[in-house]
Amino acid sequence: ASPCRRRTEAGGTPRAATPMATIAIKICGLSTAATLDAALEAGADLVGFVHFPKSPRHVDLETGRALSARAKGRTERVVLLVDPDDAALAAAVAALDPEWIQLHGHETPERVAAIRAVTGRRVMKAVGVATSADLDAVPLYTGVADRILLDAKAPPEALLPGGNGHAFDWDLLDGAVLPD
Repeated sequence: ASPCRRRTEAGGTPRAATPMATIAIKICGLSTAATLDAALEAGADLVGFVHFPKSPRHVDLETGRALSARAKGRTERVVLLVDPDDAALAAAVAALDPEWIQLHGHETPERVAAIRAVTGRRVMKAVGVATSADLDAVPLYTGVADRILLDAKAPPEALLPGGNGHAFDWDLLDGAVLPD
């Protein structure tokens, strides 16, 4: 599939595909100064720190604080959280001072809006994709999240959310109408 959005005009007539918005490179799961420095030197637009204890890439708040401070002013920083309660959210934002919060759990659009409002931070919501039906969730987060990240959907028995290094079938996006 091409990296284009296919739109339809009134009456369902397809119109020419348009190029996707500018691509931003995010390198996530950074847990050491050496990996962070490599991402920064490579020109990453965003660097991500996973704060989810079940993840092998989890960083505790003190490590996250140090890494985030090291990246401050050099790129945008993202803290990845999974279904955080208010206390975990506040602690992560206070420690890492990220420009972005990436939500990778089962957060509802209402919860995403609340997190955005209470923190004043931009929010990226991950939507798991395994079938074209999974794309039906995208409009629910449009206008609520600042950015929507399409990721491979974890299998039902998985202990970790997200793609876990796997890609989804990008052909599922062929003909999909996605937000700008």
